[in-house]
Amino acid sequence: MSPLRPDIVDCWIFRVGPAGPEILLLRRSPGRILSGLWQCVSGSLEPGERIAAGALRELGEETGYAGPETEAFYDLDLVNQFHEPSVDAVLLAAVFAVRVRPDAEAVLSHEHDAARWLDPDAAYAEVVWPGYREAIDRIRRDVLDPERAPWFALDTDGRRLSR
Repeated sequence: MSPLRPDIVDCWIFRVGPAGPEILLLRRSPGRILSGLWQCVSGSLEPGERIAAGALRELGEETGYAGPETEAFYDLDLVNQFHEPSVDAVLLAAVFAVRVRPDAEAVLSHEHDAARWLDPDAAYAEVVWPGYREAIDRIRRDVLDPERAPWFALDTDGRRLSR
């Protein structure tokens, strides 16, 4: 059996500060497909790139988070599939999450024109796609739960951390 590779990676960013957990939503810039959509970091894999490495690369490219501001990296155990009319295909997205320091602020690339931190309920209400809502639910249910979070934790090479 040959391994299945996703077409894209999604990486949700969250932080936990004095006000509780917050999720970062990014707004797609004008002139891009789905402009105005509030979303997570999302992008294509490069040829031969490990899936988790692609998520971390996209994270750095789209937000500038690429080092000490990241506290933890998680596999959300979620692969979304969706029809994309622009390429007339069903695409797959492997979904990850990154916890950043409470004081970390994104430096946006040209792909997004705005960012905002929202509590999980507000972020859930803002996003459009069902797969996005499922990712937020998994962050709430699994990654924010100190008993469950270690099962989803990855190192920066995309390998599971030992428990």
